[in-house]
Amino acid sequence: MSAPTTRTPAPLPEELAAPERTGRRGSALVHRLFVVRELGILAALVLLVVVTVIANPRFLSGQNVRDLLLSAAILTVLAAGQTMVIVTRNVDLSVGSVLGLSAYATGTLLVEAPGTPVVVAVLAGMAVGAVCGLVNGVIVATAGVPSLVVTLGTLYAFRGLVSLWASSADRLQINAADLPAGFKSLGGARLLGVPVLFLVAVAVVLLVGYYLRTFRSGRELYGIGSAPEAARLSGIPVGRRVLTAFVVNGALAGLAGVLYAARFQTLDTTAGTGQELFVVAAAVVGGVAIFGGSGSVYGAALGALLLTTIGTALPQLGLDPFWRDAAVGALILAAIALDRALQLRLAARLRGRNARRDR
Repeated sequence: MSAPTTRTPAPLPEELAAPERTGRRGSALVHRLFVVRELGILAALVLLVVVTVIANPRFLSGQNVRDLLLSAAILTVLAAGQTMVIVTRNVDLSVGSVLGLSAYATGTLLVEAPGTPVVVAVLAGMAVGAVCGLVNGVIVATAGVPSLVVTLGTLYAFRGLVSLWASSADRLQINAADLPAGFKSLGGARLLGVPVLFLVAVAVVLLVGYYLRTFRSGRELYGIGSAPEAARLSGIPVGRRVLTAFVVNGALAGLAGVLYAARFQTLDTTAGTGQELFVVAAAVVGGVAIFGGSGSVYGAALGALLLTTIGTALPQLGLDPFWRDAAVGALILAAIALDRALQLRLAARLRGRNARRDR
């Protein structure tokens, strides 16, 4: 009796293997295009610093650099969370109010319970933010209401909540003298000369970037942003993923609120007002497509650092701070135009490759 023979599976037909190769090529091309874009942001940042140093050599003094990193830390944490939402073809305009509510809640906790460990205060602030994100996510994911409308409403709702809380508690402002010394020391703490708050922001960016690139649920966020209906038909739990993105974004906005409280140590109901526009701007300028489906948290972090540097550099260059808003607006328009140009270029190159393959 002859030994059984094993049959080697036949190779995939050319018409079935080609789409897989095309998808890999397209993914590699997208990656190269966005790496180039992020390098462009870095080049713009370096150019801005060089010009400012030429105008004012003291711009890169130790204290100025530390202040710049401290200011960028809060915006970077917010931009990291916003990236997760925007890649799903959504947006969260309530992050400024969530920051203010979390900062006030953290300050109130520390005033009423001065012995609270710093770690517990941080977790409490993040929990407040996560609850706010849960509210946004439930309405967007289950009711199907556009995120722009939902978060515009919660922007005012959360701001009104903190105002009502402060007025009912007869504590319209929390001063530095009311906060425990252990928490206040966090705002100025340094490790090897680098502000600890900035290191926290770097850790957040690395964690979010690792999640989006490595975990299947993170990669699925991009699929949802690229084609929500196709993602749903392929079995991706779209509602659950969008809800998760909003909750994580809320938790990071809560963390930003804690960093804000540690950094400025004087809190009132206006903390974080208007911050949401700079957060969205940082993400978009950093290469996160406002239409969803592409971009990285590292680009968003570079965008946050660039916008912060612009705000710091303009007074050093003798320019009116008004030009910061003008520059941010111009950068947003340029980023959207560049994003559209990259999409058209990508589509043209893929069509060209497919045409050559079919010959």
